[in-house]
Amino acid sequence: MKRVRITSRLVALMVVTLVGAGACAFDPQAGGGGGGGAAPAGAAENPTGASDTTGPDQRGRPTPTPKPTRTTPSTPKPTRSAPPATSASTVKPAAAGCPQGEQQRAVETYLAQLGGFGPVTVDGRQSAADCAAIKKFQRRYGISPAEGRAGPTTSDVAKRLATTDTASCKAGKGTTFCVDLTRQTVWALRGGKVIMAPTVTRTGMSGYRTPSGTYTVNYRNPKEWSDPYEVWLPYWQHFTQGMGFHETTTYLHNKSIGSHGCVNLLHVDAVRMWELGKVGTRVVLIGRRPGT
Repeated sequence: MKRVRITSRLVALMVVTLVGAGACAFDPQAGGGGGGGAAPAGAAENPTGASDTTGPDQRGRPTPTPKPTRTTPSTPKPTRSAPPATSASTVKPAAAGCPQGEQQRAVETYLAQLGGFGPVTVDGRQSAADCAAIKKFQRRYGISPAEGRAGPTTSDVAKRLATTDTASCKAGKGTTFCVDLTRQTVWALRGGKVIMAPTVTRTGMSGYRTPSGTYTVNYRNPKEWSDPYEVWLPYWQHFTQGMGFHETTTYLHNKSIGSHGCVNLLHVDAVRMWELGKVGTRVVLIGRRPGT
């Protein structure tokens, strides 16, 4: 009789144990779409972000045997403060001035004559004002690098512009495009008045001399394709023998090369002359490019 009771108790205990294990298994019908389930062993001991070191967001975490915190000494050492504002480590070095070129006085002289680039002092010594004026001049006429140095190219361009005689071009009643082949400069007149101040150009090189004379713009195209040379000619204004005004595709101040007879212009000047010109605009070329 005792064996039967013991056996019954063992069976009952096994049934209870099996039912409890089944209740902990993941039930796909209980909701949660696959993101739930029993947590792996030990997962609850390390919640996301927790570590062995107590962080500032875990102030309530008990410590079995807390160690006394180290107090600040009664006579703390002075902390290292930031260097004073006048220290060399915090004050930015003064901006380096523009390098002085070998043509300093000449460039100062020409810029003073031209005006419009800021104050300059004609003394042959670089100053902050001289630097700013020279940089502005270089940027305007596409001289690279535009660092404010009064070098040979800057001096040459300034001299050509300062010595251009706008009255040497015989203007018509309407708009006239004038080209000084000797000085390699271009300007525009209307009714005898200057409507575009002299700017730089580069005309035909040796073997492709741009001829002097009086012509007329007879064809225009904002973007012309050159068949023989396979290059685009932006703001094209033709006046004679396949020659015309257009924006240059190379560095304008490279004197070792030149055009095949065309009048090369900087972008800003090509755009301005396109705005001023039209079919029928008078074109006057005087002088001759040196070396041609």
